[in-house]
Amino acid sequence: MNVTKAKAAAEAVGAIALDIDDKRYPALLRAIHDPPPLLYVRGDPAVLLDAQLAVVGSRRASAAGLRLAQTLSGQLVGTGLHICSGLALGVDGAAHLGALEAGGKSVAVMATGIDAVYPRGHQALARQLEQAGCLVTEFPPGTPPLRQNFPKRNRIISGLSLGVLVIEAALPSGSLITAGTAMEQGREVFALPWSILHDGGRGCLKLIRDGAKMVQEVNDILEELGPLYALQQASYAAASPGNRHAPSSRSWLLTLVGFEAVALDALVKYSGRPAAQVLAELSALELSGLVVRTAGGFIRC
Repeated sequence: MNVTKAKAAAEAVGAIALDIDDKRYPALLRAIHDPPPLLYVRGDPAVLLDAQLAVVGSRRASAAGLRLAQTLSGQLVGTGLHICSGLALGVDGAAHLGALEAGGKSVAVMATGIDAVYPRGHQALARQLEQAGCLVTEFPPGTPPLRQNFPKRNRIISGLSLGVLVIEAALPSGSLITAGTAMEQGREVFALPWSILHDGGRGCLKLIRDGAKMVQEVNDILEELGPLYALQQASYAAASPGNRHAPSSRSWLLTLVGFEAVALDALVKYSGRPAAQVLAELSALELSGLVVRTAGGFIRC
């Protein structure tokens, strides 16, 4: 679907369509290797530009898992982060509610068209999210809930976020797919440490074994996100005219970007910094007009 038709289709169902060159398109998502060319949004698209943490987990979560998802999400919005999740039953719904009840904002990434809320039981929640956050999807209006689209949308959940917190997940689990895409995108991955006797938490234990950060309280997340959070905020501030905190031509990363395309992997290697931090700085440089993204990598302007 071309951009003109997409915008018309979105308008017909009370939404907007953002193409990848739109200034409102989130820079962190644009920086992943397979960003969606179009985003359909209901609610406030500006929320997509703010710092957020993805909170995901089982659709059949335990009572403890649901309580933790709601409590931690409420605490996280108190630190200035928004909560991103997938509008599903279980942990996703609890995370969205926790953010809203704490007076924060939340983003729901849908695996359907923007006009097809799934599950149907979350219609009221979706309306709340439109008022205090937004709904977003890459699928055109009218797209029903198709099995193959749920794993595909997970890359958007992680791509929009500074990191992914897995509350509760069994083996195998869709939440582990989201965590896997987060690692590929250079995002931080966090998990709760369940008992080995709890089958529903074995996915979290596997993530911790494989390098995810164990979370017992919100500070465990904040201490890991701190520098990246600041960089991401600076990258979006750079888009505001007259902002004094736009990255300068003396950026630590700009010295590695020349007038021939250089790939992200090379920039991570030569800078010696985490991929997520490099992505955030690249986004800031791109927004300030100092670098441009091409098919072969990044080039200095």
